[in-house]
Amino acid sequence: MGHKLVGILLNAAMHRGVPRLKTGQESLEVYEEAAAGYGMVPCFLQLSDINIESGFSVAYVKGRQGYQKTVVPTPAVIHNRAIYSPDSTGINRLLGQGLLIFNTCNRYGKDQIHRLLEQNEALRGFLPDSATGFSGLRDMAGRYPDLILKPCRGSVGKGVMRLSRSGSRRWIWTYLPSGSRRWVSRSINPEALPRALRARFAAMPYLVQERIPLAEMDGRPFDLRVTVQRGWGGDWQVTGMFAKLAAPGGFVSNIARGGEAFSASAVLEQVFGSETAASIRMSVQMLSLSIARQLERSLPGLADVGLDIGITKDRRLYFIECNGRDQRYGFQKAGLSDTWKDSYRRPMGYARFLLDEPSRYIRY
Repeated sequence: MGHKLVGILLNAAMHRGVPRLKTGQESLEVYEEAAAGYGMVPCFLQLSDINIESGFSVAYVKGRQGYQKTVVPTPAVIHNRAIYSPDSTGINRLLGQGLLIFNTCNRYGKDQIHRLLEQNEALRGFLPDSATGFSGLRDMAGRYPDLILKPCRGSVGKGVMRLSRSGSRRWIWTYLPSGSRRWVSRSINPEALPRALRARFAAMPYLVQERIPLAEMDGRPFDLRVTVQRGWGGDWQVTGMFAKLAAPGGFVSNIARGGEAFSASAVLEQVFGSETAASIRMSVQMLSLSIARQLERSLPGLADVGLDIGITKDRRLYFIECNGRDQRYGFQKAGLSDTWKDSYRRPMGYARFLLDEPSRYIRY
């Protein structure tokens, strides 16, 4: 094939950590291994070091003495792992120069994703009933006894709250106070919501959803994180999945909020039995691929997502949310090291595919 450069675009803080191998959950070693398998050399970039006029960039490239800043021809294909909004002028300038960037934007509002999926009639039955804002909260509280409140642009479970009915005139508000790791529950009057709850809705847009009665293992609700990526050939594929169990007594399965990762197969087989578990895994894969294909119609450059899929006790599937920058480390925590490495290999396969077949890059 001949070795070619592939760009990995990082945010500034992570980029600074490259020479010290301090890049949080991103594994430079696995990037190197994955890229080499496709005849490529990864170079780690930040947006400010890409010079459009000259066609050259300053990037970290691994040498005999570790990672050193090197001037290189700007890679023709770049995998974005930094966080940019859809209207990022820097990213749009690069695209305007003909660079092929995938996952150009990786932060989408939960309400936006819900609306896009709702356009597909076949997917509507997999979506929890949802509304936005304070008026949406009032409406949903009149229809459902248990609600989940999510910041539209929050991540890793930050800012998520729960409202559950307790008697005819009282609700239980469960939330995580700022700076605390301990959940707090308060009995409230739905006709006179606390100022602190109102303030959260005033500070940022919230999505209000019916709480899905998720299946449980050992009394702990769980959902599945499904990594769906484009690979060699450009088609969507399910790279793998793992189960996220909420902390004991909790309702949020995010690992960053005390949840734990386990093998999806092991959890599903324990809860449903082996035959049903196999059927569920197949259904989850088919649903996840359908979701990715629906989203790609409206989201330019989409190529690497993590989908949270919920399962009820009666085996009904629900889409919970889409993560535009899948953190991947859950596979490691679940003991699925080979799948964790695959989640790096597949985007590198897609990058090599675009290098060889640039006309297959999807533009909107």
